[in-house]
Amino acid sequence: MDILLKSIFAGQPKTVGSKMAANLMEREWTSGIFKEPVQGSIWVGKTGLTGDGQADLEHHGGLEKAVFAYSFEHYTYWQKELGNSHIAEGGMGENFVMEHLTEEMVSIGDTFQIGEAVVQVSQPRQPCWKPARRFKTKNLALLIQNTGRTGWYFRVLKEGYVEEGQSFMLIDRPYPHWTIEQVNNILHAEKQNIEELKKLANCELLAPKMRTTLETRILTKEKTNIRDRVFGPNEIN
Repeated sequence: MDILLKSIFAGQPKTVGSKMAANLMEREWTSGIFKEPVQGSIWVGKTGLTGDGQADLEHHGGLEKAVFAYSFEHYTYWQKELGNSHIAEGGMGENFVMEHLTEEMVSIGDTFQIGEAVVQVSQPRQPCWKPARRFKTKNLALLIQNTGRTGWYFRVLKEGYVEEGQSFMLIDRPYPHWTIEQVNNILHAEKQNIEELKKLANCELLAPKMRTTLETRILTKEKTNIRDRVFGPNEIN
């Protein structure tokens, strides 16, 4: 079955909401999650797609997070699970909507030719509070994390033009055992497995910042508190 680039999304950060809203989920916020469908071909550069941008450059964007990919198949799940038909393609802020490729099928270091570009899987997305704010579902980031439907990032090895409907051709798979599903399981396990963390931290094609985070967890034996990431200002006034 062909792995397809079903659709492409890009866009600049937007500010929405009201500063004085009583409901925290209605407060003003700025995010690059609001992206628009791309028609025709688009340039994929080392740090992302032409016309695409992020509001929080500390946690998004850059060489290791140049392109965010999400599986089209997940949207049926979210619509049924949450009863929200508005959670549709592009809703998670992804650039590439992937068809026939999910987290258990793709691994760190997987390298694909797509159109003129060559992209390589660098890490899973660690969901934050912004999808929850967008869809007014406070625990959505936690659900994304706990179900493993996180999506993943590509680094760009070769720049070039791509367009929707093109096939992804796998040209290298150096770490088939380090699927995004497996990495998520290790990262978010209730009880940390230090030996597994060490093995994952040694994966040379895992994004450097994530490797550093793992090394810190190994040294301290402490798991990062995720509450600020998954709930953030959605629960703190």
